[in-house]
Amino acid sequence: MAEKQVSLPAKLINGGVAGLVGVTCVFPIDLAKTRLQNQQGVQVYKGMLDCLAKTVRSEGYFGCYRGAAVNLTLVTPEKAIKLAANDVFRQKLSKDGKLPLWGEVLAGCGAGTCQVVVTTPMEMLKIQLQDAGRLAAQRPVPTSAQTAAPGPAPSLVAPSPARPAPPQRPSATGITLELLKTRGLAGLYRGAGATLMRDVPFSMIYFPLFANLNAVGRDCQGDVQSRAPFWQSFIAGCTAGSIAAVAVTPLDVIKTRLQTLQKGEGEDTYRGIVDCTRRIMRREGPSAFLKGATCRALVIAPLFGIAQGVYFLGVGETVLGLLG
Repeated sequence: MAEKQVSLPAKLINGGVAGLVGVTCVFPIDLAKTRLQNQQGVQVYKGMLDCLAKTVRSEGYFGCYRGAAVNLTLVTPEKAIKLAANDVFRQKLSKDGKLPLWGEVLAGCGAGTCQVVVTTPMEMLKIQLQDAGRLAAQRPVPTSAQTAAPGPAPSLVAPSPARPAPPQRPSATGITLELLKTRGLAGLYRGAGATLMRDVPFSMIYFPLFANLNAVGRDCQGDVQSRAPFWQSFIAGCTAGSIAAVAVTPLDVIKTRLQTLQKGEGEDTYRGIVDCTRRIMRREGPSAFLKGATCRALVIAPLFGIAQGVYFLGVGETVLGLLG
């Protein structure tokens, strides 16, 4: 399938802009996905809507965007690398303007591998910030009987005893500095193997599926050189994204569990991918590997729909044209 050649700077701009728009739209659902996947014993949330409702009630509307700053900062290079790498690999593997299915799969594999260098630390930091609210909700609230400590009755004129300060919210900067100090650079890349294990199959499924859905109708009309209309790129991105997202959800659950540093009371810690898989299967059963699947599909579908729509609208080419 021959396509119009686009410069690498334009591809990077397209991917970055698309990532920013997409993440802003779907981040609350991504937060719900992380919290649902990390639930082991105590079921704080019954589902996505319950999670979002409780988050807004206890943390306010902007509590649904905890960790968004990290994602918005790093999603530009992450999406830019992913989309641009796939296009570069597709061009290199094409012969006479045609790319066989194995080439599409290989290009997706290369794109997923390249993005891990940014995706792993981004997900590592984001997960800690997103899950902080779930851990706080698990902490028991002292009752009036517990707070009434034994001892002499307080004076009528004495000030009321101060309430205990709420736990300090973690920050991306604080987490980064602590990891670098205690574990070095490897601390930020905890779960890199699981991230690679998730992102490579995702890209191998997503990109070939999107490319073929995006070409539907154009091949029949003999108009393979034209760019697909916005609505077709959007629908193709949503469809391919949701299918690929659900397919790799078990791998995403494993990655999320491995990258979560703080655990709730009675929750398992894991020594690696195999140990995590075995413990989840033994304690929670096979259904645990599909936790957050609906959320993940609802995140990825519009995220990649928007991404591909913006990408194929040629925002980067327009920006470069204005700057030039």
